Amino acid sequence: MSRCRATLLAPLLLVVVACGDDSSTGGGGAGGDASGGSPSSGGGGQASAGGAGGGGAGAGGEPSTGGSFEGVDPLAGASVPELIQGGFSFTEGTVFLPDLGVLRFSDIPASEILELELAGDTISVWRPNSAATNGNALAPNGDLIMCEHQGRRVSRSPAGAPNPVTVADRYQSLRFNSPNDAIVRSDGTVYFTDPTYGLGGGTQEIQFQGVFRVTPAGDVTLVDDTFSQPNGIALSPDETKLYVSDSQAGGLFVYDVAPDGSTGPGSMLIDADPSDGMAVDDAGNLYLTTGAGIEVYDDTGVLWGVLAVPEQPANCAFGGPDRRTLFITARTGLYRVELAVPGKP
Repeated sequence: MSRCRATLLAPLLLVVVACGDDSSTGGGGAGGDASGGSPSSGGGGQASAGGAGGGGAGAGGEPSTGGSFEGVDPLAGASVPELIQGGFSFTEGTVFLPDLGVLRFSDIPASEILELELAGDTISVWRPNSAATNGNALAPNGDLIMCEHQGRRVSRSPAGAPNPVTVADRYQSLRFNSPNDAIVRSDGTVYFTDPTYGLGGGTQEIQFQGVFRVTPAGDVTLVDDTFSQPNGIALSPDETKLYVSDSQAGGLFVYDVAPDGSTGPGSMLIDADPSDGMAVDDAGNLYLTTGAGIEVYDDTGVLWGVLAVPEQPANCAFGGPDRRTLFITARTGLYRVELAVPGKP
């Protein structure tokens, strides 16, 4: 695939360009019913220049379709990213909860999940002692799915007061490395990445960095074991494609998703630089957090342009009343930008 890269124009944005398996048999059980849910990058918590680390953009709800937004430039008229609040240690794991009208995100070194109340832009701690949760995702019933680095598990909790229980913590009786980012299909199937960024001094029991699926019945199966460090993960609006980024080797990979949630072989969609978290809008455009900012591609891999962010972004998720606000976690700050095309929370 031939691609051209956009040149970033200060202070913001944008140059439009136009160029150019479930491979496992079974798996270990999961603890609890499945429906959906790390520091990242270079090692235990600080992100590398390439944009390592993981993060979660949630799903949940009915699959959407591109509709009238097909072909619309998603960066046309985009606002300048606005800092909501700074001073955090390392932010990650953005997910919007539409039923509550709040955004939740992680501060990994502080081991907290924070909550932004849109009215008044007030931020409070929702889950202290979060086991260094990185990525967060939204289950169809409104539960929060969490990727716990220190807990080495994917957990879930009702959206109210935190009460985490295990979704999955093992594959074929071996403990996960450090679940990083998750996405949830509308039937409750959870897909998540499991690099080693949050492993610290723990023993690596699974001798690869994998992508996994947890069925609604709680069965864990392997999607892919060939990544250097799998990180960001997302579904297409119609849930027929699964996207995974590699935050060490680079590249964005795509998998066909069958009606039962199983996946076919992966292939590289975009020969992108290493990227961290990602989001997808209603037209299927892909928003990848990289060292350049947020690179925005259409669903064929053609670059629309780059959205500059004052700090290197780690993750992003759509939210707000009209779903046109892209919330961005970027190192020490939480930012937002208003965009033309809405996306799933």
